Amino acid sequence: MCGIAESQVGLAAEAMTEGDASDATRAVELDSEIDELEREVERFVIRLLALRQPVADDLRKIVAALKITGDFDRIGDYAANAAKRSIVLAQYTLPFSLAALANMARMVQQNLKTVIDAVGQRDAGLAEKVWRSDRMIDDLYASIFRELITYMMEDARNITPRTHLLFIARNLERIGDHATNVAETVYYATTGESLPDLRPKRDNSAYAVVRPKA
Repeated sequence: MCGIAESQVGLAAEAMTEGDASDATRAVELDSEIDELEREVERFVIRLLALRQPVADDLRKIVAALKITGDFDRIGDYAANAAKRSIVLAQYTLPFSLAALANMARMVQQNLKTVIDAVGQRDAGLAEKVWRSDRMIDDLYASIFRELITYMMEDARNITPRTHLLFIARNLERIGDHATNVAETVYYATTGESLPDLRPKRDNSAYAVVRPKA
């Protein structure tokens, strides 16, 4: 399930930067596979709880697995949404660079890869690394948000394509958040302790005051 979600995000990022509709379509198609795997895990967990009645460390790990599958299901959903936006975006000739968005996609993919390693290796150190690096993604998202809104205010012709870019950026940011959720769950399942309640996060884009350039 983790591997499919990682492939989805990679395909969505490729579709965005290269305008490849086939990558976008494949990313959307993979979503049903993740949904089915989530249902399979849920059935397995229910059976374990009913028949084995796990306690203590075993119970913590089983519940953690259930939470992780939920986060990866949402990661798949956001990747599919970004891919759908990329299909529409490919219809436009964009007179601006997607470098910042591509950089954000790379950062999200790196965090996703690291947290998948943390899941497989039950590595609390890797999980904490992902948890701490989420702030960089949020800061970049806030910067992209402000830039896109500014361009939209300056030229109404930019509104439609940049609106799709805003949604893609938001989807990427949410993928990063769910990767961080997984990191928190892995850390707890492995150590029995929780990371601090206050996540290192600074996303003020929704409250940003954007003024047109002079």
